[in-house]
Amino acid sequence: MAASMPLFLSGIMIFSISLYLLHKRLQAEMGTTHQHQLRNLTILLWHWPFSRPYSLEGDVCSNEYGIPGCLLSDNTSLYPQADVVVFHHHELRTGRSALPLHLPRPASQRWLWLSLEPPVNNGNLTQYKGLFNWTMSYRADADVPMPYGKTVEVLVPPNSSSYVIPKKGACLASWVVSNYSPDHARSQVYQSLRKYIPIEVYGRWLKRPLTDQSLIPTIGRCNFYLAFENSVAIDYITEKLWRNAYQAGAVPVVLGPSRSNYEALVPSGSFIHVSDFSSTERLAAFLQQLATDRGRYEAYFKWRQTHEIKTYTDWRERLCNICINYHRLPAKKVYYDLDGWANR
Repeated sequence: MAASMPLFLSGIMIFSISLYLLHKRLQAEMGTTHQHQLRNLTILLWHWPFSRPYSLEGDVCSNEYGIPGCLLSDNTSLYPQADVVVFHHHELRTGRSALPLHLPRPASQRWLWLSLEPPVNNGNLTQYKGLFNWTMSYRADADVPMPYGKTVEVLVPPNSSSYVIPKKGACLASWVVSNYSPDHARSQVYQSLRKYIPIEVYGRWLKRPLTDQSLIPTIGRCNFYLAFENSVAIDYITEKLWRNAYQAGAVPVVLGPSRSNYEALVPSGSFIHVSDFSSTERLAAFLQQLATDRGRYEAYFKWRQTHEIKTYTDWRERLCNICINYHRLPAKKVYYDLDGWANR
């Protein structure tokens, strides 16, 4: 019995040492992970969208949007240490900027293709095969989804919202349009609809522009707003709905993706879809009748009891959202058919 004790003690010592080494290894791994999570991610914007720069002074993401650990820069000399390099497609397509294919690309660096434009404005993307890792788009299936707006829940008890529907004047419907083309589906619907109901039209098309200060109150005094998209594409729902209609307090009449697509992204029962009517004459009759039935009309605002609108207008906030998504994104993803994804 005594002779077996050294072997027994030796086994205990080996087991203890193994536990100690395992503990230290786990501590080291946790420390590395913790440090990785705490270190700033560097998001390098290769060129400003539409050549309109914003200030990046200070800790923009943390100070402005409550997103810590995210360094935004437009200093291209930081390219070697950038975690993500962002390329806005408009500048690539127009030749105002180019990809830095002549520079060695760090193995851990990710390239992100950014566009909030519909497929019709993308052009041919086949030249970018195998170059981009991630995408940022209004599309819900983008790696970093960035819609023009969304609804967020308000922290108030049901039926106690302070939202007040703007007082309506004599205006039945309004439309703000600058990029008018007779070939657009929205233009054809408008030209047909105006035969049956009065529509107040603003924007550069008729040389009746509205200032940022006058836009919301002008639309808000109308019962309906024609939130007509200039292109029909999956998830392409722009500020025409989020700002011009919802924030102004007018019921949107929408023309864009399918009703089911709208209902997946916006409150059900908050809009009127053009495709629900067999003719613009029937749509016009519906709008006229609805405007006189206050109970039915106000039901389109019921969602405002529990939700409010958030819009995204600042490119810096959009870029900061890359850091929120960074750790969940697949590190080895590569778009070998960006054209097939973006232009479908």
